[in-house]
Amino acid sequence: MTDVLPQPDCSLTAVCEPLERCCLDQLEEPAGKRPPNTGARLWGRVRSKLLRQKLDPQTVETKNWHTDVIEMNGIKVEFSMKFTSRDMSLKRTPSKKQTGVFGVKISVVTKRERSKVPYIVRQCVEEVEKRGIEEVGIYRISGVATDIQALKAVFDANNKDILLMLSDMDINAIAGTLKLYFRELPEPLLTDRLYPAFMEGIALSDPAAKENCMMHLLRSLPDPNLITFLFLLEHLKRVAEKEPVNKMSLHNLATVFGPTLLRPSEVESKAHLTSAADIWSHDVMAQVLPHCACAGRGATTPEGWERTAPSPSPLRS
Repeated sequence: MTDVLPQPDCSLTAVCEPLERCCLDQLEEPAGKRPPNTGARLWGRVRSKLLRQKLDPQTVETKNWHTDVIEMNGIKVEFSMKFTSRDMSLKRTPSKKQTGVFGVKISVVTKRERSKVPYIVRQCVEEVEKRGIEEVGIYRISGVATDIQALKAVFDANNKDILLMLSDMDINAIAGTLKLYFRELPEPLLTDRLYPAFMEGIALSDPAAKENCMMHLLRSLPDPNLITFLFLLEHLKRVAEKEPVNKMSLHNLATVFGPTLLRPSEVESKAHLTSAADIWSHDVMAQVLPHCACAGRGATTPEGWERTAPSPSPLRS
């Protein structure tokens, strides 16, 4: 069975892609056993069914998984789908289990690991750069929900099979796990404290003043937050350099990571409308990424930017 959990940054096509691969894989049989257009016709029925379910008010309102089966010419596709509202999917809930990494303050995780960048961030980034940096729609296309939850569980448990599991997992699930980690931080990577200042900075009309404001705010972040942000930024720059292949520009990446890195925690968000918060988050990221794109290793950087290149830290024991 294929579980498909729509995420706030994905389209219907993105949600359906794992099902499409499943459908076409089952057609790799000797010619003549099935009509040549069976796969295309079946896939069309699956997409049509998913679209109707997505728009059905009753399906949208329920919190349960909806399971369905479509069969044609001996091929059966069974899928389940659950609608999760944007507010719920982006809700920051601190973990009660502080021994894990999801829902735990980034300062706690880096101190425990004796690292500058959380292990989960380093490993997911490394895997994406190894075999997913040219994947069309990387970070935009959602991975299968059950795969992401499986990766979340092994990272939280510090399972010894993490690296083997990463090497075998679909790259979109790994990208989704990285986004989920930042989305579930108790407070955003760029902090609740600085969120209002980022909003004021984005409203500045003078480009030079806006850039100076962004740089000053970034230098005001706690060390674990700043170093992790710059580590991620270097990665997103490399992803954007492959835009002719992966179709992911800095603007597209800002759209994906804006709410993930900046959306306030539940307490803070009461002071801001959630939809407005997401719009501001995207706009801030759209400004921060280009302004910081030149702040790479070896470049002339603002004062304090020497923290951009964390030295490799040992894996967690």
